[in-house]
Amino acid sequence: MSGTEIVTDAVVIGAGPCGLFAAFELGLLDIKCQFIDILDRPGGQCAELYPEKPIYDIPGFPVVTGQGLTDNLMQQIAPFQPEFHFSRMVNTLEKQADGTFRLTTDADETFIAKVVVIAAGGGSFQPKRPPVDNIEAYEGKSVFYSVRKMEDFRGQDVVIVGGGDSALDWTLNLQPIARSLTLVHRRNAFRAAPDSVNKMQKLVADGKISLQIGQIAGLEGEGGQLQRIHFSTDAGDVSLPATRLLPFFGLTMKLGPVADWGLELNDNLIVVDTEKFETSVPGIFAIGDINHYPGKLKLILSGFHEAALMAQAAKRIISPDEKIVFQYTTSSTKLQKKLGVA
Repeated sequence: MSGTEIVTDAVVIGAGPCGLFAAFELGLLDIKCQFIDILDRPGGQCAELYPEKPIYDIPGFPVVTGQGLTDNLMQQIAPFQPEFHFSRMVNTLEKQADGTFRLTTDADETFIAKVVVIAAGGGSFQPKRPPVDNIEAYEGKSVFYSVRKMEDFRGQDVVIVGGGDSALDWTLNLQPIARSLTLVHRRNAFRAAPDSVNKMQKLVADGKISLQIGQIAGLEGEGGQLQRIHFSTDAGDVSLPATRLLPFFGLTMKLGPVADWGLELNDNLIVVDTEKFETSVPGIFAIGDINHYPGKLKLILSGFHEAALMAQAAKRIISPDEKIVFQYTTSSTKLQKKLGVA
């Protein structure tokens, strides 16, 4: 997708529950949308921070996990075929002379949209850096916090650090193409899905990957290119050849580039009205945890409500000459056809 320009009705920044439900409400009104998310999968905080944690306040679901809610939302919006662009951040957002918005990402993409919906939760997830001297010099060249192109790791000596789902998933996915692969974790216990852990342990037993219990102590290389990584272990210091390092040390929340988009903020939250959930810039909306208004409750169900009202306002911008007839999915055959249930 490098260097491409994508023209669409709406860009939704953030693929958490509120952003995903926005695609449903927009889809009912024939509004096509593109998603941009810094994570490598949909679900936002629900999928990344507590995929197995039960949620008890989603209407109609006495209990549902974060991942279960995400899966259900993905199934619900499937008829509208939204497109997703994962593992990238929106760098710039500018309103153009014709009223459309131009967005650029750190993956060298440009989006042109009539409306923008910010559904980025508490902001963007930023990867936590390992506490290693001079790691910044290697970032983007041989140290990466996500995998955008698997081919960048083909034939490389890959070291993955972490014990969660991301670390284990990429251990399994990159093993077939890496020249060598070592998984490093501070202890011999993992937070990832048991099936992934079992598969990883079989690869270790078969001699296809190495498992090192320890912590990064230092990096060695020139011009941003890694050559070796040093670790401290209970048995002493260890040095391994490495040309690619993937540290998965968790994520932290930051407002990020949103702070530079000229939107009215209140304590790092985006100020919106309660009629349309529009920001101080017409055509840019904010829903979910990232917005602020009197009486705001940071609940997923509140974000769903905000998405519904936002979509009605977005439709008036995208199709100003079209009369909007409010319809119910229970009785409208037109809506049911869109959903594939008629």
